Amino acid sequence: MQRRVVITGMGAVTSLGVGAENFWKAIKAGQSGITPIERIDVADLPTRIGAEIKDFNASQFIEKKEMKRMDRFAQYAVAATALAVDHAHLDVTAINRKRTGVIIGTGIGGVETIENQHAVLMERGADRISPFFVPMMLPNMAAGLIAIKYKLTGFSECIVAACASSNNAIGDAYKVIQRNGADVMIAGGAEAANTRLALAGFCAMKAMTTNNDTATASRPFDQNRDGFVLGEGAGVLILEELNHAVNRGATIIAEVTGYGCTNDAYHITAVAEGGEGAAECMRLAIEDACIKPAAIGYINAHGTSTPVNDRNETAAIKAVFGEYAYRLPVSSTKSMTGHLLGAAGAIEAIITAYALKEGYLPPTINYQTPDPECDLDYIPNVGREANIEYALSNSFGFGGQNATLVLKRF
Repeated sequence: MQRRVVITGMGAVTSLGVGAENFWKAIKAGQSGITPIERIDVADLPTRIGAEIKDFNASQFIEKKEMKRMDRFAQYAVAATALAVDHAHLDVTAINRKRTGVIIGTGIGGVETIENQHAVLMERGADRISPFFVPMMLPNMAAGLIAIKYKLTGFSECIVAACASSNNAIGDAYKVIQRNGADVMIAGGAEAANTRLALAGFCAMKAMTTNNDTATASRPFDQNRDGFVLGEGAGVLILEELNHAVNRGATIIAEVTGYGCTNDAYHITAVAEGGEGAAECMRLAIEDACIKPAAIGYINAHGTSTPVNDRNETAAIKAVFGEYAYRLPVSSTKSMTGHLLGAAGAIEAIITAYALKEGYLPPTINYQTPDPECDLDYIPNVGREANIEYALSNSFGFGGQNATLVLKRF
């Protein structure tokens, strides 16, 4: 019999709040974390809004000396982990640390550090580069710092799979526990790509919205959508083998029951027409959960608010669920959080777990004009109560990366 894997703690650092419970309250209320960008000068960019974190104090979680040696994405990851460990009431000193691991995904890693140190090189010379430059920029440093902080010597890795990174991280962590490679896994993702270089790059690709009205810019599945809004932050989940969680008296939030991972093998940035790779990914996750498609009661969509993604994700959902797709509630919470790239799947897993636990489906806000090609139930503007047993969460990324999770009400 396969080992069962449950979620016992969650931590979030987002533009909508710090702490999973605060974050979920804002999501339930349909609040938007999208504001004018203030941290950097964006006057010359076509996109001047983002889901910036404005109320985060890293010193609450990290010593000031250490903060200076950590890129913001790693700070967010360490903070979200501390929140998740606390939320899980997990005494790290009382568990087998050889059987406890860490998988943290990121799409871009320490891009702010790269940008800042390049400026130092150009303006002040090579001898002024920080000796911490390389470790600060490395994508795996978030996982490394968490392992070091809690002295966790078990399974450890970093997933870099663009916007699918943290769904892959959670899925891989689930599989590690399931195959008896660990009893506890800290899994999630972190991103801090709201920098001039990254923003300019996404703008050059024409991937981001040029609608700088914060109230309508991120509008997944709406006919007038024109691109995504960049977010930042971290989400971390504590995954445990069921008996391990029960034996220590943990409160179980939800169960992880399925994971799918595929590649479109189509294009470096574009989604395959018809969403074939995404559809197969959903099918694999549902098969892994040993359920039928009709058992899924809600989908937290990738839903980026780009014309191509939303159209093809809709097509993929129809391919998997057939006529049932029209009765299946789907929402994109990126309408509220923006797109956190490699951290998106983690915060959306948190949302999905709470949706199952509390029987409440979050909305797609800013939805005004239906698109004939996107004709499903997107839970427009106002969330709703629903007693569901299974939910699915999608994450798709550049390079054709697809990752889907199935969570179950416990």
